[in-house]
Amino acid sequence: MIEIYTVGYEKFTAGDFTVRLSRSAVEHVVDVRELPISRKKGFAKNALRAALEENGIGYSHAQYFGCPRPVRNAYRETNDWSAYTVSFKHYIKTRHKELEALGAAALECRLALLCLEDDYNFCHRTYVAEEMAAAMGEEVTIRHLTGPMKNRTAVVPALRCHQEV
Repeated sequence: MIEIYTVGYEKFTAGDFTVRLSRSAVEHVVDVRELPISRKKGFAKNALRAALEENGIGYSHAQYFGCPRPVRNAYRETNDWSAYTVSFKHYIKTRHKELEALGAAALECRLALLCLEDDYNFCHRTYVAEEMAAAMGEEVTIRHLTGPMKNRTAVVPALRCHQEV
């Protein structure tokens, strides 16, 4: 069974964050923020990479999985999560080659998709994980390391990419 992890750093210090990842046996973090900057100490791209690598965890930034500015701006104006979801899901489906590459990487090591938001129910990383799972064409378990305890694990059945359900 293939597992994909997601994690939000919102409620962590940098040190506690790396401990959480280590305890979960995460081997590589894929930063899915469009802009890997943070007002929270230790979570900007270079500082985060250094802290993770000190703890034996790889880091890569995949800005093409970040939420496009027009989608973010529309959400800020309307605060309509349903509209945001539709717009982001439409966008992420255009990143098919990148999703396939990410899926191939998940076969090699235990990956965690990273963003700020603690609650995976309100973060685009969940949609990235779901599309990645669909692109893999195998049964995948998505495990959320942060957010509400209820429903932290979702099993995505094997689907062919773009297959109608």
